[in-house]
Amino acid sequence: MPTHASTPAISLIVNTYMKPRHLGLVLDSIERQEGVDGRLEVVITDDGSTDETADLVAQRAASAAYRIAFTTRPHDGFRLARVRNDGARLARGERLLFLDGDCMLPRNHVAVHLSRCRAGVSTGGDCGRLDEVQSRSVDPQSLDTQAVRQLLPRTERAALARRLRKWRWYSLIGHPTKPRLVGNNICIHRRDFEEVNGFDERFVGWGQEDDDITLRLQAIGVRLETVLDRTCSLHVWHPTDPTATARWRDGANVSYFLRRGRLARCRHGLVTRSLRDLRWRLPDDLAATPTGRSIARLLGEGQPDGPRDSSESPSEIELIIWPGSGRFGRRIRINGRVSPACRVVLVAGKADLPRHLRSAADVILEAPRFGNLEKPDGPAALEMLAAALDRVG
Repeated sequence: MPTHASTPAISLIVNTYMKPRHLGLVLDSIERQEGVDGRLEVVITDDGSTDETADLVAQRAASAAYRIAFTTRPHDGFRLARVRNDGARLARGERLLFLDGDCMLPRNHVAVHLSRCRAGVSTGGDCGRLDEVQSRSVDPQSLDTQAVRQLLPRTERAALARRLRKWRWYSLIGHPTKPRLVGNNICIHRRDFEEVNGFDERFVGWGQEDDDITLRLQAIGVRLETVLDRTCSLHVWHPTDPTATARWRDGANVSYFLRRGRLARCRHGLVTRSLRDLRWRLPDDLAATPTGRSIARLLGEGQPDGPRDSSESPSEIELIIWPGSGRFGRRIRINGRVSPACRVVLVAGKADLPRHLRSAADVILEAPRFGNLEKPDGPAALEMLAAALDRVG
């Protein structure tokens, strides 16, 4: 029985669903990784396969020189963000390399990520795509970086070269939202991954969960580096998922991704965060109205573990109650983070909201939409307020 390191340098988190042949090819390519002996583990995170996937993983785990773990749950639609978090919860490594179960790795792939990813720096790559005919006969035994490049059609090699140039250009000019990490090839230090609370599990269906974690990592000051100058993975053909769209902007998750007031530490990720877990900047006139007093009770304001902001910890949400005397303060940076991340106006009465508050707010909530806060039903009212704020993540 082989012994495995209790804290490997890197965990390869491979998501899969009903593709045992593809997964087998990926595991074959992982077995052939160079320069990482004794430093890796593999976590297969499954979205509810009912085929031979679990048996395949058990067979590989029995003979592998490194730890291979497996996690699965009943299938409930395309839930890639949740599946990746499941794998991260089981992983032991200092770095988390997220891979798709249909993308084979050249022999230097893990070593390149391992050499560049560290606390405060996440690494990203991409895959080149084989066509259906090539995918039938692909052999992981011969995969080195040069072989991968030669296997790819000329159009795919050109596309990878363009992505590398764009990454370098966006980094050079300091683009605010690009480059973005691509979910089939992302390495994140565990500390940073836990700081943003992992992938946002409110992303259901194909797309945008990797775009979202990119922006949240950048919001906490993580720098992005590419590995496309050294390696790329090799995507083995299969039919496209039914929830995938031909154009990015047509995806089911786009409207949620484009929300204002994105929280760097999402609320529905590795752990579920209640409203009391957030750091609030509350108005000075909070106790001036029954609605404000109700919110104070609901959020635990005034208690030792209450949600008030401090000069050392950046606030996540700034709340204004209207009608009232509160005004939004300036957004500032505290420890590298924008504070507050999200501005919320709660319209407690029927009065019209002034233009300056309407334009400054990221989220506008009307009391009738989540119950009568002047007569709150304890946890139920807090739950309704939390549901109303789900749009900021």
